[in-house]
Formats: sequence, C-alpha cells, structure tokens
Amino acid sequence: MADILIAGAGITGLWQTLTLARAGHRVRLVERSAEPFADAASRLAGAMLAPYCESESAEPLIAELGLQALPLWRALYPETRQQGSLILAAPRDLPELARFARMTSHFERLDGAGVAALEPAFAGRYGQALFYPSEAHVEPGRAMPALLRLAQEAGARVEFGARWDEAEPGSYDHVIDCRGIAASPDLPELRGVRGEMLVVETDEIALRRPVRLLHPRFPLYVVPWAENRFMIGATVIESGDRGPATVRSALDLLGLAYTLHPAFGEARILRFAADVRPSFPDNMPRITLRGRRILVNGLYRHGFLLAPSLAALVAHYIKDGTTRQDVFLEDYCER
Repeated sequence: MADILIAGAGITGLWQTLTLARAGHRVRLVERSAEPFADAASRLAGAMLAPYCESESAEPLIAELGLQALPLWRALYPETRQQGSLILAAPRDLPELARFARMTSHFERLDGAGVAALEPAFAGRYGQALFYPSEAHVEPGRAMPALLRLAQEAGARVEFGARWDEAEPGSYDHVIDCRGIAASPDLPELRGVRGEMLVVETDEIALRRPVRLLHPRFPLYVVPWAENRFMIGATVIESGDRGPATVRSALDLLGLAYTLHPAFGEARILRFAADVRPSFPDNMPRITLRGRRILVNGLYRHGFLLAPSLAALVAHYIKDGTTRQDVFLEDYCER
C-alpha cells in the first residue's frame, strides 16, 4: 500500500481521498482553507449527475465517465436522488427543445399531460418536454461533508488550514494535486470559467428533480434541495474573476426562474454567490502525470459528475502503473 498526499478538498479531492483510503492506502488530505469547503468552487455546484443531458454540449467521453460515476454515487451516498432530469422550453423556444433532443439520447418525450404527471407544478404550463429518467442529483452542502466522513472512517487523515507544499510532499509515494484553479501556475493552459448561482426558499412550488429551461441565449436550471430550497443557476462566463455576483446575472437568473414558474417571484433569496470553475481549452478533464505527482484538474462544470470516475482511474494507475482502464484514461492522460 502507498503513502499518498492529496491537495485540495473540493469534490475532486474528496473522491480521490475516499477511493484511495477505501483501497487500503495511507492517505493524507490537506486543504488550505481553515473552514471545510469554504474555498471550493464545488460548494456552488448544481451537482446534477446528468451524463445524457450534458452530451448536448460536451464530448462523448464526458457521458461515458458520467455513466461510470452514477453507480459509485448510489453505492456510497444513499441520499443520491435518482429522479431523472426534466427539460422544458417556452412555446417560442420549442426549436431549442428539438435541437436538445437531436444532440442527446436516452430520453422520453412528454406531452402536457406527461409533464403534469411528472411535476404537477407545471400542469397547464408546458405542452412538450424531454425526460431523462436515469439521471440523478445530490445537494453539495450535504454530499461533501458525507464524503469527508466516509473518507475519515476509511482511515484518511484530513487537515484543514494546511498548505500542500508545506506537508513534506517528497516523503510520499504519490502526491495528487486537486487544487482546481489554484494549480494554474503549474498548468499554464488552465483557465477560469466563472459561474454565478442563487439559492432561494419557497413552499409555493415543489419539484422532485432538476429542471432545465432552454433559452437561445441563457439556459436556466433549477435543482430542488431539502427544506423547500432551490439552487438556481448558472452563468458560464469566460472570466477568472472570483468576485461577487453581478446585477446582470441576478436579473437573468431571477427573470428566467420567474418565467419557469411565477411562484419563484415570491421566493426568499438565501444566497447569491459566484466562483470560478477550472477548465482547459477543450473543457475536458486531464490527469497529468509528473513523476510521483498526479494532477487531476479541468473538470469544468462537470465536477460532481466526473469526480468518482477520475478517482477510480487514478486508483487503477496507482495499483498497477498503467494508464488504461477500459478505454478512458489513455484519452486524456498526459505525461
């Protein structure tokens, strides 16, 4: 068994820590922020485990890795909610719904009665929809602490308020760098993609699953969380600015949420935040091997979807030194 240091306690680092600790390795996770998850971009994620929906704009490999990850989530995190994904469009935007259908697969077409049966809140409001029954979602604020507890129960040592480069990395068999955008000095191609999101609370509407409202300029998604809360997101802005969210984004998000259902007009805003997703030019993840150092980065907006599969690939590499599991790792592993 190997001695492994993992840097970064976002969703990528958590899954690396949990997977490797459960495999019997001696794992130490270090995170620079003193408060758990306070500096992780993944804390603001929609956390939709939606490989088929993401294939609308992502490379096929994203869906393949995401499909591998779904059973890992269900096995280790019982609160994974596999209620599917619902895709809607206003009547004027039905061409967007047709385009989305052409780009994706494994969906059911619904008429107005089907939409109402699935989500009664939308009865009479939408006459067509796409439903992806096998997709799932989690709530980041609950899932991340749960994964951390599982990793500690598996024997991992976890230190917050600690820097990875002060943790004697030379004394470990492997150092796995999962620092996201903070690793950009070591990964020159890494860029930031800004995302802004809202969390609102209302008991005027109930949803069971993530809902996406298609729009030619600014698609919207709403993810139901516990206690009548909803995550509304998210912008995709080519910027590394980690500053506060903007008025323009607030207007876009709130306006489209109201379009989705007027009940959101009465919702209470609990949180409005922004952060930066780490991304490479092709928006594909990379596992970069540099001797004993393994950099796992560039998950873009697919962190929760891809993290379990990337952890499995790294575990496979550490086990036998090969860069192949099925056909995936060789596609994006760089030496």
